[in-house]
Amino acid sequence: MLYAVTMVVDIPRDLDEAERTETLAREKAYCQDLQRGGEWVSIWRLPGQYANLSIFDVADHDRLHEILWNLPLFAFMEIDVQPLAQHPSALPPGER
Repeated sequence: MLYAVTMVVDIPRDLDEAERTETLAREKAYCQDLQRGGEWVSIWRLPGQYANLSIFDVADHDRLHEILWNLPLFAFMEIDVQPLAQHPSALPPGER
């Protein structure tokens, strides 16, 4: 199942610098592991914001929830999830 997920990050300014650095490193590693595994299809910055738009391809709603819940930055995020459906005007993957 495909999902478009917008994540807006708001890390407290007074968070300990070492904790901030370590959390950001864990977030990056987690994201990249899921990309390598094919579940986190793509991640895009939203210019002018500390936010991203990501595409996930996961087995079901529960798996997406598990992934999002385990984000190291989850406590500092506002997340919006939109399920995606194939559009009838979209070219088949081989024709792009």
